Amino acid sequence: MSELPSWLGAIISGFNQQSAIELMATLLALCYTALAIRHSLWCWPAALLSSVLTMHVMLDARLFNDAILQLYYAGMAIYGWWHWRQLAQQRTIRQSATSDLASSPMPASGSAQMQEWSWQQHLSLIVVTAAAGVLLGYLMATIWQADFPWLGAQLTCFAIVSTFLTARKVVSNWLYWVVIDAVSVYVYVSSGLYFFALLFVIYTAMATMGYLTWRRSFAQQRHQSGIFASA
Repeated sequence: MSELPSWLGAIISGFNQQSAIELMATLLALCYTALAIRHSLWCWPAALLSSVLTMHVMLDARLFNDAILQLYYAGMAIYGWWHWRQLAQQRTIRQSATSDLASSPMPASGSAQMQEWSWQQHLSLIVVTAAAGVLLGYLMATIWQADFPWLGAQLTCFAIVSTFLTARKVVSNWLYWVVIDAVSVYVYVSSGLYFFALLFVIYTAMATMGYLTWRRSFAQQRHQSGIFASA
């Protein structure tokens, strides 16, 4: 029987090396993404649990910088839960106030009050985030001597702001994630970490699906807003 290709063997080996906690954190992270695509409020508890479990792994490995990043993600999960609940409650109030238009089709409750930023806002965010990434990259290259310091720093900084955009229900947050996840595939392949490369291929596909789904929901939301504004 022929041997497995080296990349496939590396994927299987990487999977076998994951602890139960790491696998649970990975599954919860996938659940978070899938639920976020569907505008489910329950994406945030999944994100919180995933971040807490990953932070535990990072602390055990004494990767304190990564642990701090996971602490930020946990905080954003709590904020995202609170903000999405506020949006859902506001929509319920508006529905009650317009009960006489109940026959009009309404978008799913979780998809209410999405927003999109102008290209100027995105450009400003990208410039500021990239500058922060350069500063972090310098620290990673000179002090911590990390692998892929400059690229890794940019991925970290943009992941931080993209998480905030998701919590704020900015539609194009998914485009940021598409780029982040796709570049992460390159980093993991270059490092020989094929299990994580495959995982981020899945994330890239899910982020693409997320953008298309949210864009359709946002278009429907704008259409319904026009109906109620003219009523």
